Amino acid sequence: MPTAMEPQSDPAWVPCLEGQVSQARELERVLAEQGIEARLQKPPAKACCGGSCGCGAKVQVAVREADVPKVQAFFRDEWAEALRKEGTLAPDAALVQLGIPTDGEPPCPACGTAAPLVGGACSDCGLQLE
Repeated sequence: MPTAMEPQSDPAWVPCLEGQVSQARELERVLAEQGIEARLQKPPAKACCGGSCGCGAKVQVAVREADVPKVQAFFRDEWAEALRKEGTLAPDAALVQLGIPTDGEPPCPACGTAAPLVGGACSDCGLQLE
């Protein structure tokens, strides 16, 4: 079994994030709380210079290939929650943009009207959506 930070050759493990060590450790911890096993690994050499261009030390967070859908759902839910907290989009609009189904008609991303489309456009502001 490879030790932490060795390049991984096991195809059952796939990288889901590459970043600074502190960022990677935090994601590793959060995924463990979600019941998703993760480990840190050394990323492949950079194509730009082989790692000597000063672009900073990076590590990858890898998860089992079978857990990729769980990680995708985790990232999607985190993004939706961030949008709700920021108030940048109405909650239903944020969910629709993230591909999460909502009840009823999704709100228009331009004006927020939640009504059936007319000719593929928002019935209120006319934004063409289809």
